[in-house]
Amino acid sequence: MFVLRFLCGQWYNPTTDEDLESQGYQKVCRLSTLVTALAHDLFHFEITSQVPEGLSKHVVSSKKAQANWYRKLLEAWRAAKPPPKTPEEAARLVIETLKRHQKADVEGLLAFYGLPLPHTLVQLAAGAPTSLPEGVKYEFQTFPVDSSAIADGDGMTVYVSTTDPRESSCVPREVQEAVVQRSQARVEENYTKADAIHEKIIESGYRVLDVQNNEEILARMYRIRLRGIDAPENAMPYGKGAKEELTKIVQGKCLRVLVYGDDQYGRCVADIYCDGKFVQELMLKKGFAWHYATYDQRPELARWEKEARATRVGLWASSNPEKPWEWRRKNKKKGQKRIQRKDKSEGR
Repeated sequence: MFVLRFLCGQWYNPTTDEDLESQGYQKVCRLSTLVTALAHDLFHFEITSQVPEGLSKHVVSSKKAQANWYRKLLEAWRAAKPPPKTPEEAARLVIETLKRHQKADVEGLLAFYGLPLPHTLVQLAAGAPTSLPEGVKYEFQTFPVDSSAIADGDGMTVYVSTTDPRESSCVPREVQEAVVQRSQARVEENYTKADAIHEKIIESGYRVLDVQNNEEILARMYRIRLRGIDAPENAMPYGKGAKEELTKIVQGKCLRVLVYGDDQYGRCVADIYCDGKFVQELMLKKGFAWHYATYDQRPELARWEKEARATRVGLWASSNPEKPWEWRRKNKKKGQKRIQRKDKSEGR
């Protein structure tokens, strides 16, 4: 429990699980085990002044020097607002805090915890825009994204509160009435009826979400297609990896979405920002997407793809990865041929 407090940047001694939850730390258990291990050792050092056993096998400096690192890291961790929650964030804290120390020691410490090494970390160039870029039709903020809402490496479903001024004025009357009917059914403890009404609400593109303190709120659903990139389809090589990477970036996060228009499938074509980071930049630099130059000519997207190709990260580890738009075209033709053969065999 002490470690949970430490991870969240508070030095507090909880006595019960209920005490933990009352302080808002229900989600800490989902932090990366790699980050938790480092946090645990820093907390242990605070109590005992002892560095972890086995660290000396990974670094070149003495135990006295190692203790100096942990003192510095302990101060940096306490000062971080918020403290690191991902392996990348923890690695950046270690690298920045120990930047004046030997490279072999810094990389050895990172390797000891299984954290990313300096050369594998993505250096981001684009931050969230302070004003709306040209071509943006509208923007919105989402509720935290659920992992099940990630369709693939360039698509997801998000939900937006209907208390947003832009949304509140356009909720269909039938949806408003259904929400009232559902609430009444729940008051009457007729949960079968309430669930059936909720299904109709969902079919209309809305959903009632549970929020804090057992409150419910009506949210509108949006399907999003990330603008300017094309990730491998799920059935392609690296398709699963691309989906997992996008999930890792946005899961549990509220997103800023800048919408430029709709595609032929009714999805919003949008730029996505997560914690101030441009999601398309992350996907390109980590080698999990192509620049979709047919539909987006931004030079920075082409540059980020080129950087990933040069370092052979992600799908660029393959000498000749198949382009997703070519894969879709090829598989569409195969599907059409199967239908034609079936029609012919049935005499149509």
